[in-house]
Amino acid sequence: MSNELKLIPPNDQRVRSAIPVFKNELLERFGFKDRKELSDKMFETMNKYHGLGLTANQVGLPLNVFVLGGHPKIENGLKMTCFNPMIISSSEETIVMKEGCLTYPFLFLSITRPRKVVAKYEDENGDLQEAHLDGIISRVFQHEYDHMIGKVFTQYASKLKLDMATKKAEKYIEQYKNETRI
Repeated sequence: MSNELKLIPPNDQRVRSAIPVFKNELLERFGFKDRKELSDKMFETMNKYHGLGLTANQVGLPLNVFVLGGHPKIENGLKMTCFNPMIISSSEETIVMKEGCLTYPFLFLSITRPRKVVAKYEDENGDLQEAHLDGIISRVFQHEYDHMIGKVFTQYASKLKLDMATKKAEKYIEQYKNETRI
């Protein structure tokens, strides 16, 4: 296995594929000695691209796992590695927030999601965890969980809003390319 995980493009079908249940036997097949090594590599990749969350399928791995958190200003730097995540319940109260995604650089959309969720998942040690999440950490968990079921955040936006945001993203990308040529 290469030392570096790389983001795959948004048109790659693996980004929109539902991921089956994770089993430890899959680790060796993809070159990882254990869950912790995979978790560390995913956090390293997420941080490289300045994200708040990253799923295995965003880097081309058909593994039902994502990482999130680690930002010092969000939940005191809480970090979570979630294998086989499930959302058990969500609040009726919803909130609109701007979301982005490492798979879609510079694309930001206002998305409505439940404010709170109760989730279950296995951590990097294989222990079952239950989390009561609120605010941004809840938002990131829901966004990453969607990746596990083959859904991406662009599916929550109208065609008009998506088209407008895509044009804006293309301008940012062009500006970024011009600035990095110097």
